[in-house]
Amino acid sequence: MSQQERAGLTALSAVLSPLEGGPKTEAVVQRLSAAISLGVMVDGQQLPSETDLANQLGVSTMTLREALVVLRQQGIVHTKRGRGGGSFISASAEVFENTSLARLRQMSIQELRDLGDAHLAITGAVAAFAARRSLRADIVGLRALVDRLKDSTDLVSARQADSRFHIEMAVCAQSTRLTRAEVGLQAELSALVWLPRLKLDPAAEANAHRDVVDAIEHEDDSRARELAESHAESRIRRLVALRLELSEGHR
Repeated sequence: MSQQERAGLTALSAVLSPLEGGPKTEAVVQRLSAAISLGVMVDGQQLPSETDLANQLGVSTMTLREALVVLRQQGIVHTKRGRGGGSFISASAEVFENTSLARLRQMSIQELRDLGDAHLAITGAVAAFAARRSLRADIVGLRALVDRLKDSTDLVSARQADSRFHIEMAVCAQSTRLTRAEVGLQAELSALVWLPRLKLDPAAEANAHRDVVDAIEHEDDSRARELAESHAESRIRRLVALRLELSEGHR
């Protein structure tokens, strides 16, 4: 990968990159939710115009409008009319928690396990390639994100630091496809694994990430993959357990 290509590979560019196959409206909803979850877009921020945002995502304005309707219904976006109007981010921690719990209840155990399989495959590959290709500056950046996660004082900041760590590790792997795949994965997964009911400890999660970074720094791709996959598997196990608990609670 050239330096120019590498410079253009960022969390923001990956989040707003053109969508590929599949249901477009749902994909737009997930992409914009991911941008908010990552902290790439923040509460109160105005979205680009419908035309510009649709062009960035490679969808029609009609598809974008359908996605914005869903996001408004979820309370993640609100729209103002008239002068100074437009669509704005309005996602509180409570909105994200309620939306994520509702989505988890709708998912089957098989769907969660499929998501877990993708998590293992993508995260393991990302860690291995990062160990082979990362630069010294990459290691410094990853350690800064580990510290940011460790020092998080609430679940919102912890979720954002955690998601950014995974995506920046993919950037370190110097793979555009893996980076975009990691963005898609975080769009589906991050708000779920950081549900308050799972009681993830930011400091413990940071320690797990630090071990992966140590392996990357030592160019030990096998160890990096093993640690990343083990951590991913433990998260999915906890998420499946919560899904079963929610099912029991509705009987």
